Amino acid sequence: MKNIKLHILVAIMIAIAEVIGVKSFKIGPGKVVLLPMLYALILGVLTTPSFLKITKQKDMEDAGSLIGLTLMLLMARYGTLVGPTLPKIISSSPALILQEFGNLGTVLLGVPLAVALGLKRETIGAAHSVAREPNVALIGERFGLDSPEGRGVMGVYISGTVFGTIFVGLMASFLAGLGIFHPYALAMAAGVGSASMMTAAVGSLSVIYPELADQMAAFGAASNMLSGLDGLYMSIWLALPMTEFLYKKCCILKYGHVLTKEEEQ
Repeated sequence: MKNIKLHILVAIMIAIAEVIGVKSFKIGPGKVVLLPMLYALILGVLTTPSFLKITKQKDMEDAGSLIGLTLMLLMARYGTLVGPTLPKIISSSPALILQEFGNLGTVLLGVPLAVALGLKRETIGAAHSVAREPNVALIGERFGLDSPEGRGVMGVYISGTVFGTIFVGLMASFLAGLGIFHPYALAMAAGVGSASMMTAAVGSLSVIYPELADQMAAFGAASNMLSGLDGLYMSIWLALPMTEFLYKKCCILKYGHVLTKEEEQ
């Protein structure tokens, strides 16, 4: 909190991002919305030691320590939106709960792709979920974070932190432009268990459906909360066992047999 340089840099990046403003353009039948949050993220990356070297390692560590605080304020804001729309959320509760089965799609798509790319036991950690904090804790408790499974989940966690916000925000606006899904369905789908990803997606949707902005924020926040709760149990009871089963089957298809521990090193 006492890093004045960091606060000044953040203020400058926010000002630049807000000046650029919201930009949108069409790609085929869809519409992509670029939010100030995206510009701020890119500007932040450019200040790091790997690029312009404006910030140092200590600045990056100080910034990382503030993420939890800022997300707490963000979720408090979303909490104020959930209350007024609670009747609508309750009426949609079956859909909110059933959508958690969509997590299994990560397994069905991720495991064959990971094995095809040459990952071994890392596949189990990487492909059993979207690899947010509860999933990292689950893999750490089950296998240890210094294991191949631990390396897999941490790899996806870091990639999701860096690229997930950009990808989810763009995907939400593109799908909204197709006109296939109801805005509430898209808002619920935004709640994957990551506050930053949900915020990016709901922000893009709010530009396209400004009259439903508060309702979509409430649906997204409620969905995100449920994803963090029952999504963990979904991983324990269904996704993780399914991942291990499918991993063995994919190994048989690629290598002709289930890999031994020595082959998996």
